[in-house]
Amino acid sequence: FLHTDIMGLRVLATAGSESNREVIAKALCNNKYINAYGPTENTVQATAWEYTANDVLPVVIPIGKPISNTQIYIQNGDQLCGIGMPGELCIAGEGLARGYLNQAELTAEKFVKNPYGEGRMYRSGDLARWLPDGNIEFMGRIDEQVKIRGFRIELGEIESKLREIAGICDAAVIAREDRGGDKALYAYVVSEEQISISEIRNCLSRTLPEYMIPAYMMQIEKMPVTRNGKLDKKALPEIVAKSEKEYIAPRNEMEEKLCKVFQEVLGVEKVGIKDSFFELGGHSLKAIRVINKIEAELDVRLPLKILFIHNTVEALCEQIKNRDAAMESYETIPYAEKKEYYLMSSAQKRIYLINQ
Repeated sequence: FLHTDIMGLRVLATAGSESNREVIAKALCNNKYINAYGPTENTVQATAWEYTANDVLPVVIPIGKPISNTQIYIQNGDQLCGIGMPGELCIAGEGLARGYLNQAELTAEKFVKNPYGEGRMYRSGDLARWLPDGNIEFMGRIDEQVKIRGFRIELGEIESKLREIAGICDAAVIAREDRGGDKALYAYVVSEEQISISEIRNCLSRTLPEYMIPAYMMQIEKMPVTRNGKLDKKALPEIVAKSEKEYIAPRNEMEEKLCKVFQEVLGVEKVGIKDSFFELGGHSLKAIRVINKIEAELDVRLPLKILFIHNTVEALCEQIKNRDAAMESYETIPYAEKKEYYLMSSAQKRIYLINQ
């Protein structure tokens, strides 16, 4: 509809795919814009959000509040979610369909007894959360949940946090294997201005745990979409990890060895002494590998937290030179009194397999 003439309309309502600022900018020639949400199983519409040119445009475009004769529940498992907590969006009310034709099993799975009231409830499979003002934020599909380094991650939650960063108007996050064969998060952002990847990483670190921060990020002009307007994940470009800083070559033997360790663990061709380990795709498990390699090749044992604080080759070299001071608060785990073998934990098994 962005290529059609809609000047004569007083009210414009869209549904069927996510709205964005481009859609709203096109709709501002009208008196009112409505962003509607609802699956076919609920006779199309379940929620609506109204916007006029006099209103303040939110960073994330919500899907609104339940329409008349419709109830919305957001739940995680069998528990209702509080404000800000992501969960599955469920719909009850007069608009529900009877079920799927000749698919009794699927009907029983999706159209369940409403535990909060009369009648049935439809489990949409969509991820959403309540906003403080009573509106609902759509966060993608639950079946897009991925598992990275043992953690279950909702890609839509990361995308939502990216869109909250000043200057970013659209974002997409996918999971794919990196050059080292590890599954990693890749983030793509759209902005009208040049955005610092380091600043994006810093902003995300204030609200997300380390394992949810994408290892690879890239700014692109616009999101590639399919013919029906959905994100075309296959058309997203490959991200080659590189530092935003000017390359500075190693100046001594220790820096050369550390640069080589970073290159081997991160799978990048060239690392400078001021390049950040985490900007080049590093994460906690790769940090453990770096610490192990430093111990094996430089005969220096450092606590893991050192790399998280001093994450460049230059800074790490300073810590190694002053390792006596760095090790003052470091205590090794004492050996067991009896010579026994203990089963490895899940995390230890992953580290063992990575190092093979």
